[in-house]
Amino acid sequence: MAHGMTEIRWHGRGGQGAKTAAELVAKVALEEGKCSQGFPEYGPERMGAPIRGFTRISDGAIRLHCPIEFPDVVVVLDDSLLGMPAITEAVSGDTLFVINSAAGPADVRKKLGTDKGKVMCVDAMKISIDEIGRPIPNTPMIGALIKATECITLDTMKKDIEKKFLKKFGERVVQGNVRAIQRAYEEVKSE
Repeated sequence: MAHGMTEIRWHGRGGQGAKTAAELVAKVALEEGKCSQGFPEYGPERMGAPIRGFTRISDGAIRLHCPIEFPDVVVVLDDSLLGMPAITEAVSGDTLFVINSAAGPADVRKKLGTDKGKVMCVDAMKISIDEIGRPIPNTPMIGALIKATECITLDTMKKDIEKKFLKKFGERVVQGNVRAIQRAYEEVKSE
């Protein structure tokens, strides 16, 4: 993040919304006047398969058009992926991990298998079930990411969810997502 650009690598399973989250955060950054990219890495496209997404946010032009190799932030939507080498690949002592887990940061660090970086956790699955009625942790994880990085603002994200999802999903689902983002923002725990 010190190099003028924030690079976020998302890890999840097909159907959890990692692709949507990566793109949504990038779109909100654009609305806030920043340069951004949000895109998935396509592989086996089936429900439950591990997937990755990428988001870059910068105050200046982004001239890179490749997956993120050295992430500033690693967001994990499914804690069953912890311990997989891809999660900690090319991380540094400055990497921030934002993990969907009911466990605390110290327990999650053990599962990660690295002493690098800083760990933050939120039970996004519980929040999504409570607020949205479905186990889709992507919007709560966006709330946790915003709290952890301030790469975009919470208000712009909530307004964007309301504006873009109202016709497609209806008021009840939109408000559930807005509440999920707010709760995760408030409930994320740090080491």
